[in-house]
Amino acid sequence: MSRILAAVLTMTAAALLAVGAALGIVAALEATPKQPDTPLITYQNAGQER
Repeated sequence: MSRILAAVLTMTAAALLAVGAALGIVAALEATPKQPDTPLITYQNAGQER
């Protein structure tokens, strides 16, 4: 009986660990990185000032 209980507890722990890892991966993939707010190209116009 104790072997069956150990097997059930091991399977439950493995399933919870797999679900937690899957949710963690999904959360990491949905996280958006901070985008820089600096323009890549700037043009200098001689007659205009900002």
